[in-house]
Amino acid sequence: MKIFFRSFLIILGLALAGCSNNTVAPTESLQHRQNMDETNYANTYDEKSVANAASDFLGGGSEAIAKVIEKAFKDHGRPNGYIIGTEGSAALVVGLRYGDGTLSHKIEGNSRLYWKGPSIGFDVGVNGSRVFALVYNLHDVEELYQRFPAVEGSLYYIGGVGMNYQQRGDIIIAPIRVGVGLRAGVNLGYIHFTKERSWIPF
Repeated sequence: MKIFFRSFLIILGLALAGCSNNTVAPTESLQHRQNMDETNYANTYDEKSVANAASDFLGGGSEAIAKVIEKAFKDHGRPNGYIIGTEGSAALVVGLRYGDGTLSHKIEGNSRLYWKGPSIGFDVGVNGSRVFALVYNLHDVEELYQRFPAVEGSLYYIGGVGMNYQQRGDIIIAPIRVGVGLRAGVNLGYIHFTKERSWIPF
């Protein structure tokens, strides 16, 4: 009888220990996920503040701008940076683009930057634009200074506001452009971000 009672206590103790382990693990996992979510939110920009900043800079058509930004948030979530700047571009089959602006990064603050790039395609015209670009997965600002392939013809367009995606590795740039001028077509090219201005387009 004593042997049976001791065995019962041992089995009961092991069962309770197993239940305790099963309940602690999910709690720790949930806490870890909550911490990760809080870190992600602290290190990124929310949709409302981005939409307000874009509307203030780009001017008219705030409803169209808000819809374009909503599309970007739906596709890629919250950005950890954005670029505000201006650019000029021209094309006659072969095109060139030059721009300058300021990168606002949630962790590393503001940085002045420039961009340039060639293009080629069925593309004719001249235009000047204000640019508001969302930046995703940029954990180190230094990683921005490289070439990002662009397909200008594949863009999301609504109410005079256009946006396309450019990606290199995990980093995604989503430029939103509102401009003046006359330019139409489809082209292939890239944008090269730099710390210093250069008129050499390559």
